[in-house]
Parts: sequence; structure tokens; C-alpha cells
Amino acid sequence: MGQTGVVTDLTWILIVVAALVLVGLVVGAVSLTSGRRRRGPSATLPPVDVSPYEVDQPPAEGATATATATAPPVEEATPPAPTLERPEPVAGRMQRLRARLAGSGRVGQTLLSILSRGDLTESDWEEIEETLLLADVGIGPTTELMDTLRTRTKVLGTTDPETVRGVLREELLKLVDPAMDRTLHVGPVVGDDGEPHPATVLVVGVNGTGKTTTVGKLARVLVAEDHDVVLGAADTFRAAAADQLSTWGARVGVEVVRSDREGADPAAVAFDAVKHGREIGADVVMVDTAGRLQNKAGLMDELGKIKRVMSRQAPVREVLLVLDATTGQNGMRQAQVFAEVVDVTGIVLTKLDGTAKGGIVVAVQRELGVPVKFVGLGEGPDDLAPFEPEEFVDALLA
Repeated sequence: MGQTGVVTDLTWILIVVAALVLVGLVVGAVSLTSGRRRRGPSATLPPVDVSPYEVDQPPAEGATATATATAPPVEEATPPAPTLERPEPVAGRMQRLRARLAGSGRVGQTLLSILSRGDLTESDWEEIEETLLLADVGIGPTTELMDTLRTRTKVLGTTDPETVRGVLREELLKLVDPAMDRTLHVGPVVGDDGEPHPATVLVVGVNGTGKTTTVGKLARVLVAEDHDVVLGAADTFRAAAADQLSTWGARVGVEVVRSDREGADPAAVAFDAVKHGREIGADVVMVDTAGRLQNKAGLMDELGKIKRVMSRQAPVREVLLVLDATTGQNGMRQAQVFAEVVDVTGIVLTKLDGTAKGGIVVAVQRELGVPVKFVGLGEGPDDLAPFEPEEFVDALLA
């Protein structure tokens, strides 16, 4: 009985231990299953979208509040409008010429030096004549001027320097001819079709006279006078010319019509420029052309074609010939040929402030019968002025 009792006790102990182990296993299994149900598969958690350009949405499970906050849309910065330059008023520009001419050709200083000697001798008269010739006044005008000076001083019975100077001024002013029409004819005109058209201006000249720069400066003159201007870049042989003209136009808010193709037909560009000017109601369309030598027949014929094509859109009111004042009498033949091809209506003398002698004004007007309308006074953007005969003569004799 004793042994039987011990066995029985051990059996029960083993049964209890086994039962406890079994219960522990069951409880562990249940806990593991419950935990998996609460967590779910981590690989399938949706990503949190934090794009600031999406509309507001409820936060995803497990995401923080800042992850779904919507930032305001980022607006692109609008570039500031370019500041347009305000061209200098045209009135009074010519007054700058006195000091600049006095420092270049020194015509006035030489003449005053001769006149200050007292009663003039034959040698003095010859020196005055030589001074005028060196100033590019030309042989014909100089001979006429000297004859008049001698006659008038003889009639007055004096060779007093101040009297001679006064007579010289009067006679030079007559040669420059204040009666010439120096108006730049711009502003809308009525064509043969009865419709309003912009005034068209064709600008011509040889290479190196500063033609494109002159067109840019003329645009500033017109803008200063409150004209609506369109520029045509018909110098298609030099890409730099169109770029240069575009820069001039952009500075004062003037549109420039140009071709995207180098070597394009310049007449077509001129046509498009005038057409565009008509469409937007511009006052003036000014067309720049390529520089050409006067002895190149093909290029000169092309110039005539440009003018004819422009005329199909609007009457050509002005043909301005740009001359380099420093070339003196050498520029006269150039002027003659251009005048024959395109009926020049006005002259623009550039570089008059440099080594120019000034007398070229008299010579070119006498030769062509065409007025000098503008003169270049320097390299600044507003160093172009309408020609004023009295101011010019006073500057020449200063």
C-alpha cells in the first residue's frame, strides 16, 4: 500500500505539470494570434503623401498631423517690367555744337586770329580763303563768299575785324540757307486708298557712316516728341545690325521688325515693317538698310527695290542719307549717286563733333539741293540734334 500510494502521488504530479505546460502553450498561442490581428502586415501600410500642392485630406492612420498639412501654392515671381529710358528733350541739343566744333576744326579761331590783325592785306584775304577751303566749304561756295566779302567791305569802306566778321556771318548763313525746309515729315498720312498710313522713313548710306546707330538715335528723337514708332531691320546681311537695332528699340519701348534668317530679302523685311506699323496704328515706320558702296550697281538697284516695295504699303515720306562729316569732299560723290537712285529728301551728318570741319554742310546742300536735317554731336544716345542754321554758323565762327 505504501508503494502504491507513492506511485499514485507521482502520477498526479506529472499530470498536473503536463496540464500546466499545455495551458501555457495554449495561452501563448492565443496571445500571438491576437497581437498579429492588432498590428496587421507592415509591408502594406500606405505611404504618407506630404505634397504641399494637394488638397487637405484626413491624416492616414499612424501619420502625424504635420505630414498632411497643405502648404500654400508657390507663385512664380513676375519679373519686373523693364525700365524704359526717357530721351532728352530735343530743344537745345544744338547748343552743344559750339564747344565741340570749336575744339575740332578751329575754323572760328583761325578766322578771328586773321581778322584781329587790323586792316586786312591781300595776304590776309588769301588766308581767309584757304581757311574756308580747309573747312570743306567747297571751291564754288568759297569763291562766292570771298567775292561777296571783298565787295561788301569795299562798299562799307572798312576792313575793321568786327565788321568783316559780321559780314562773314551773314554770308555764311545765306550759304547754309535758313529757308530750306528741315522738317522731318512724320505722322499719319492718308494714302491713295483713302486710308490712314504711318509716315515711312528710309535710311540709306555707305558702310561705316554710323547708319544703324543713327536710326536708333532718330527713334529716340521721335519718342521724345511723343510719336509711336516702329523700326525695320532691313540690314539682313549683318546679324549684329538687327541685334543692335533691337537694343536701341528696347531702351525706349519701340518695336523692331526683323527676320529670323540671316541674308533674308531686305525688301520683304521693309514691307513687313510698314505693314505692321499700319496694323498697330504707328505714326512712323523707319527702315534701316545695309551699307553699300555707291559704285556697286546691284546693291544700289536693291535699294530702289526696297523703296518701291515699301510704297505698296504706305507712301515713303522721307529718304534720309547718312553721311560721315569727317570724309569731307570725298562724301560728295556718294551723296550724288544715292540721290539719283532713291530721291534723297534730307541729310544726316554724323561725327560732326570729331575731326569734321563743318563746311561740308554748305557743300552737300549746294551739290544736292537737299537740306541737312540732323547732325551728330557725339557718341551719347541723345547726341543727335535737328540742324539749326544760326546755331551752326555761330558754332563754326566761335
